[in-house]
Amino acid sequence: MTPTPAMPPAGAALAPREQEALRHIAAGHTYLQTARHMGLSKHTVDAYLRRIRAKLNVSTTAEMTRIAIALGF
Repeated sequence: MTPTPAMPPAGAALAPREQEALRHIAAGHTYLQTARHMGLSKHTVDAYLRRIRAKLNVSTTAEMTRIAIALGF
């Protein structure tokens, strides 16, 4: 079994827009759907999610989604 990264504090390091993007992705929306809902470009959403992955110390969207659900997003 693969070790899991330590759980970060309850999203404290994430900016409000990063939290919003994370909620959309965790709900199963695509980057494009998230971008349209947030009124952003797909590239901006991609940048948010890259920063989120860096802050949460994860490398995949699946890991990021797992943490988002664990944090209650």
